[in-house]
Amino acid sequence: MQKGKLYLIPVPLAEGAEKSSYTMIHHDIINTIAEYVVENEKTARRFLKTAGLTIPQSELIIHDYGKHTREKMDYNLVFANVKKGKDIGLMSEAGCPGIADPGADVVAEAHRRGVQVIPMVGPSSILLALMASGFNGQKFTFHGYLPIDKVDRAKRIKDLENQSAREKLTQIFIETPFRNNQLLAELLRVAKPSTKLCVAANLTGADEVIMTKTIGEWKNTTLELHKIPAIFLLFA
Repeated sequence: MQKGKLYLIPVPLAEGAEKSSYTMIHHDIINTIAEYVVENEKTARRFLKTAGLTIPQSELIIHDYGKHTREKMDYNLVFANVKKGKDIGLMSEAGCPGIADPGADVVAEAHRRGVQVIPMVGPSSILLALMASGFNGQKFTFHGYLPIDKVDRAKRIKDLENQSAREKLTQIFIETPFRNNQLLAELLRVAKPSTKLCVAANLTGADEVIMTKTIGEWKNTTLELHKIPAIFLLFA
């Protein structure tokens, strides 16, 4: 019997962005799948509804891959029906599964089991920010989170800035939303006035903000980022 497939299904990045976050193929695919691995069940069920799910949600099988359960994930259970020829979907809390997302472990397990993995088109905050930054899109690195310790973080910022200047490399990183303002302040304190910084906040949302300025220009700019999802891009 042929195995089922693992579909990687992106979900919206922001409230009210559902219609701009999926294509017509989403409607077709989600109505052939009755089993999902999700990071956030509430988010996943809401997206499926707005994307046009016709299968009764009470019939769905949902495997919780949240931070409190993923270490105990029973992959034999997750892939049991896939082994029988049924497809399964993977959704992150926001954006693309596997990109800055723990769902990458589920994808890796699928490969180990010889299950075909099919990524679907959808919003990636990292790529959207890079597209809109005006920085080098041919050579870039996503670093995830910078150190929390102020001394280590300042050193890391300088290292990233120096590497960017040497290699014409776009440096991309994020922060926990409630620490965004502190990170922005640290970037303005540490980086050179001529270095460019792009901040892309609440991407695809109604109040989306994408601004690219030199550090010197940023020092005369006020931007509130507290508890707002944001991407930071540095280019020296």
